[in-house]
Amino acid sequence: MDSALTLLSFGPDGWGDNIALGTLITVCLALATLPFGLVAGFFVALAKQSGEPSLRLAGNIYTTIFRGLPELLTLFLVYYGGQIALQALMRSLGQETTIEINAFLAGMIALGVMFSAYASEVFLSAFRAIPRGQYEGGYAVGLTGFQTMRLVVLPQIIRIALPGLSNLWLNLLKDTALVSVIGLSDILRQTGIAARVTNQQFLFFGIACLVYLVLAIISSFGINAIERSVAQRGAPK
Repeated sequence: MDSALTLLSFGPDGWGDNIALGTLITVCLALATLPFGLVAGFFVALAKQSGEPSLRLAGNIYTTIFRGLPELLTLFLVYYGGQIALQALMRSLGQETTIEINAFLAGMIALGVMFSAYASEVFLSAFRAIPRGQYEGGYAVGLTGFQTMRLVVLPQIIRIALPGLSNLWLNLLKDTALVSVIGLSDILRQTGIAARVTNQQFLFFGIACLVYLVLAIISSFGINAIERSVAQRGAPK
């Protein structure tokens, strides 16, 4: 027991600092990915319900690709494919150079496009749950299309989509573990290094499990608070 506490302590004799840093990077990556994924997912949902056939086709192709590809493969395509594309661009400009994409940025983009593909389906279901009369009522009182979306439709979409988006957030937290394979020092990478160095695999991977569970529990409390707040705002007065 004393040995385990020493290994998990903060300072030169323990791995607590590394695990704490990995936890911070994991949370920062998830929080940085969330707004990108939400905004992209919302606009993809708009495209999929658009009256323009080309937009509907583009939206459907987008979601089919990124819902169909394995998450790890998408991450590799963004990380390595992005480097190849940038190097090819530099060669076309007459410059020979080696370019390496930042692992945090690559992880954010890859996780963001995967999140947005699933979020678009949640938003699309929310759009379809709102009666057409809500739009017509907004137009009838003199609101523009943008004002109707912002003041009438969007608050209802948030309330309807929130449970589905909450599940996607929890999935996003877990999917951040994938970035360890491209060298980002997240929870899984830091605990993996500690496990190999100390030969205490069960201890450190168990700690990784606990950290992810704690993050999920904290997220659940936050999500419940947001859902109660949204429900109170939407309740009739």
